[in-house]
Amino acid sequence: MIEIKYFTFNPFQENTYLLINDKNDCIIIDPGCYFENERKELLDYIDNRQLKVARLLNTHCHIDHIFGNKLVARTYQVGLEIHMADKLVLDRSPQVGTMYNIPFEPSVEPSSYLEEGAKIAFGDDELEVLFTPGHSPGSVSFYCAASQFVIAGDVLFFQSIGRTDLPGGDHETLLSSIRTKLFTLPDEVKVYSGHGKPTTIGYEKENNPFLK
Repeated sequence: MIEIKYFTFNPFQENTYLLINDKNDCIIIDPGCYFENERKELLDYIDNRQLKVARLLNTHCHIDHIFGNKLVARTYQVGLEIHMADKLVLDRSPQVGTMYNIPFEPSVEPSSYLEEGAKIAFGDDELEVLFTPGHSPGSVSFYCAASQFVIAGDVLFFQSIGRTDLPGGDHETLLSSIRTKLFTLPDEVKVYSGHGKPTTIGYEKENNPFLK
């Protein structure tokens, strides 16, 4: 059984996820720690729990999801994994940080690329990579069938969806991703989003005003 721990970091109130298994292995998804106290909070939690960081994954590469990429990669000697279609977003991120007046230590380069349908082994469990573009060109979600959850990044939120007005975003593509990749999952699957509180697939099918 996978334990999910999340922190809400940075001026954009982004959710950073730790997936923890019973062997104390840990996957870090979207480390958004920006301020020094946030970086310390993340590292101290991992240290106090004696977690072994196995992988560093990004659902997508907007700045609020990658502020801590270099910190995590350097501290735990893990490579960054993203979808190739978001490489341009990653490359442009320092300029975006300057535009928002939020300078940050540039991310490390990807060590490998995630592909649709790939399985990420995690102890006795596994995550499946779902290609869910629209918010960004290379957005992915991570689905765990055994534990019935999906880490959805900024694709689907509680009663909302990701914005599509940033470079590479596309509204119809996003709606298609949600309907064909997420809404085909069981209703009881819990959705952990990049911002805000968790929801479920079934609840969003019934109540999300953007998908009526």
